[in-house]
Amino acid sequence: MLQGKSIHYQKLLQKWGQKHSNLQKEIFDKHKEAFDWLENNSKQLAVGSITGLFLLTSPIIPQIPASFSAEVTNPQPVDKRVFLVYDLKSVLPPDVRPLTTDEESKVSEVFARTFGINAIAQLSGKRLNSQYGYIGQEQHLARFPGDNMFMHFDTPQEALEFGSYGMAPGLGAFRYFANSRSEMTGEDNLREKYYIAVQTFLSPGFNEKTKEYMDFYKYRKMLVVNPQNGKAVVAVIGDSGPAAWTGKQLGGSPEVMRYLERVDGRGKGPVLYFFVDDPENKVPLGPVSL
Repeated sequence: MLQGKSIHYQKLLQKWGQKHSNLQKEIFDKHKEAFDWLENNSKQLAVGSITGLFLLTSPIIPQIPASFSAEVTNPQPVDKRVFLVYDLKSVLPPDVRPLTTDEESKVSEVFARTFGINAIAQLSGKRLNSQYGYIGQEQHLARFPGDNMFMHFDTPQEALEFGSYGMAPGLGAFRYFANSRSEMTGEDNLREKYYIAVQTFLSPGFNEKTKEYMDFYKYRKMLVVNPQNGKAVVAVIGDSGPAAWTGKQLGGSPEVMRYLERVDGRGKGPVLYFFVDDPENKVPLGPVSL
């Protein structure tokens, strides 16, 4: 009887050991860039904390780069994006789809812990049709009457980097960001630079209270995060779209797409986009520093 139980326990041990090994291999394969970074900076890391974080127990020790050692010289903080990618990996579903309430809550917790930003899926009783979707490339928007590509950029370098994307032939859903060039503020400029287009028209309740919802969405701040590299940007809702048939859930300005390292077409990838609860307007627009 004892021998039978022993065999049964051995089989369970082998089964769980294989599952553990497969999970570890998946983590190393899918986050190779992060681990390459860890290897290149190993002398600045306390190995105990890294191994503890990633649950690297004895079965995977041979896979850890040989350069890892207990020697720590001038310890430096680990790039938080490494941990963010890992945290989101454990929360997000394997397929790109609207998140469940529980998943939304867990993602918000990760954002609060990582960025110190209260980013939530529902604000003032309103929510978008999704919080996790594919993002497409958008063009620049006219900021004021008469705006064009010759006067659109602050520096020649910006014009060189982003001028090729052109300007949308029509206005955004909320028309101009300013009434004239002389009235345009620094915030207006940032709103156009870091804007996203979301499917406002598909949000629950939109058709019944269109004006109320459009007023709510106009320049509403959102935290947009690439879950595969940890890069994040605070943007505003500056336009509506794309159409549902495109297979995309939102679009990003050239500056947003470039910073998040997202591309359009076959290489498109998903992003997370949550409302920023910022009633006192203290969260700045643009890339989020860690």
